[in-house]
Amino acid sequence: MSFAASVITLYPEMFPGPLGISLAGKALDDGIWSLDTIALREFGIGKHRAVDDTPAGGGAGMVLRADVLANAIDRAIDSVSDINDQRPRLLMSPRGRVLDQAYVRELAEGPGAVIVCGRFEGVDERVIEARQLIEVSVGDYVLSGGEIAAMALLDAVVRLLPGVMGNAESGEQESFEEGLLEHPHYTRPQIFEGREIPDVLTSGDHGKVEQWRREQAEKLTRERRPDLAAKADKGGAR
Repeated sequence: MSFAASVITLYPEMFPGPLGISLAGKALDDGIWSLDTIALREFGIGKHRAVDDTPAGGGAGMVLRADVLANAIDRAIDSVSDINDQRPRLLMSPRGRVLDQAYVRELAEGPGAVIVCGRFEGVDERVIEARQLIEVSVGDYVLSGGEIAAMALLDAVVRLLPGVMGNAESGEQESFEEGLLEHPHYTRPQIFEGREIPDVLTSGDHGKVEQWRREQAEKLTRERRPDLAAKADKGGAR
């Protein structure tokens, strides 16, 4: 059974976008995963298909309506053949849980996801509660909408699906998989502008190579992400 993604967006023409090329695009063509885009505007109210309204209590901007979004989510759920759709319902939101590799792996091991791309000032809180949306953030910054964030999430998930990457070890040795940043990489030429490949990498001693890579990963993590290093020191790494 393939990973089934349903994306609810005001801009369905943005998809598949980057997800239609490279590894994700080939996996989409091969049926390893599927992508269903649902145009939120189709569920809008009135002649102009309004999807938003002014915020209760006043303030700047507009808020996505609960009734409009609920109808779109229900359509996404009804569109799958499985009558008991167990896919998590995600809302791309800067106030959500930060997307990390552990959650990416959790999603990749599941049946798929319904992903709501937020817009404007936010989403009516009642639909978040009523449809049990899990808010997910891709970082501590604000985008114009959730579409780019949804693409980032799906790209991270799809590459972990069985059969997508040619070498399974590639996914196991990357940054964050063990709670550490990835070690440095080198390839030909042997010397580049006076800089040589570290001798250990051409020694043929696989044990020393692995030890060096681990030490470098730990060093980089301490220097660049002390928060991850502290978590690893406390046994928080997988």
